[in-house]
Amino acid sequence: MMIRGAVLASHGREGPYARSRPIAVTELTLEPPGPTELLVRIEAAGICHSDLSVVNGARERPLPMLLGHEAAGRVVERGAEVGDVGIGERVVMTFLPRCGDCAQCATDGRLPCAPGSAANTEGRLLGGRRLHRDGIDVHHHLGVSAFATHAVVDRRSVVPVDPDVPPDVAAVLGCAVLTGGGAVLNAARPDPGDVVAVVGLGGVGMAALLTALSLGCTVIGIDALPAKLDRARELGAKEVYTPEQALESGVRASAVIEAAGHPRAFETAVRITAAGGSTTTVGLPAPSARSTIAPLGLTTEARIIQGSYLGSAVPARDVPRFVRMWRDGRLPVGELISSRTSLDRINEAMDELAAGRAVRQIIMFDPEGEQTP
Repeated sequence: MMIRGAVLASHGREGPYARSRPIAVTELTLEPPGPTELLVRIEAAGICHSDLSVVNGARERPLPMLLGHEAAGRVVERGAEVGDVGIGERVVMTFLPRCGDCAQCATDGRLPCAPGSAANTEGRLLGGRRLHRDGIDVHHHLGVSAFATHAVVDRRSVVPVDPDVPPDVAAVLGCAVLTGGGAVLNAARPDPGDVVAVVGLGGVGMAALLTALSLGCTVIGIDALPAKLDRARELGAKEVYTPEQALESGVRASAVIEAAGHPRAFETAVRITAAGGSTTTVGLPAPSARSTIAPLGLTTEARIIQGSYLGSAVPARDVPRFVRMWRDGRLPVGELISSRTSLDRINEAMDELAAGRAVRQIIMFDPEGEQTP
C-alpha cells in the first residue's frame, strides 16, 4: 500500500530545520505485515529528542530512514500468527521489541533484548524491512517508524490498551512514560517521602517527575531553561534549580534521575546524590561524550550509579500499570503534551525541540489516516 511518511535522507544538516528541511514528507510503499506483524493506522505520534538526535547527527542511523518511535494507533491488519490483538484495537508502540527468549529478556527488563537491539541498530523490524521508496529500501526507526499514516510493526513492539485511553496519551506512554516513569519505578525505586531529583526536564524527565510525585515523593526539578523550571513547579516540584544553582545550594537527593543526555548533566546528577543514594541515568548522549566524576565518594558514601534503558521496563507489564495510574488520576500523562502539530510541520517541530521550547509535541492524525491540520 502507499503511505505518507517523514523520511530523513542525511544526518547533520544545519538548523533552523524549517529552512534546511532535512526531513521530507513523501509517499512510500509499505509491504503487508508478515506472520508475526501488524499493520497499524497511526493516530498520534510523539516527537522525542531521540528523533532529533538522528536528525542532528548525534546518533547515526542507517539512511534513508522513516523517523518516529513513540506512537499509538489502531490495528488494521494482522499476520497469520497473531491471534491476541483484534482488528480495530488501539495499541501503544514501544521502541524496543522483546523476543522473550534471549538471556537479556530473562533479566526482567534490566537489559534490552539482544535481537531487538540488533534489529533497531540495523534499521529493520525483527522480520526484515517493509518500507520502500522509488525501489530503494527505507530503514525503520527503532522498530516503529511512526511519522507516517500507517506502520507495519512486530507484535512484540506493541501493547494493546483499552479504548478509553486517548491516542495522544497512549502515544506518550510508549516512550516518555516508559523511559522516565519506568526509571523511577523499576530502577531507582524510591519510597514514599524520599527526595527525588530529576536532572533534565524534557518529556522523559517530566514523566519521571510525575511518576515520583505519584509515589508520594518530594521532587526537585533541575534544568537550564527557566520555562522548564516553571513548568516543573506547576506540576508539583517542591524546588527547582538550574544546574549551577543546585550545586551552589548543596542540593542532595536520595534518588536522582538524569534525563538530559549530556555529560555535564550526568556529572551534576552524580554530585547531588546523597550518601546511600542512587543516580539513574536514562539520557542518551553522543557516543563520543565523556564525563568526569570523583569515585571516592561512591565508596565512602555507598552510592550507586546505574543505567536504565527504556526505563528497565517490560512493556507488556508496565504499560498497563501506567494506564491504571493514569485512570486513577495519580499520573496526569496529558500534562506532558505541550502542543499538537501535523506531519507536514515536522521540520518546524524539530526546531521547537532543539530550542528547548517543547516538552512533548504530538502529531495528530485523523480517522482516515491523514494528518490533522
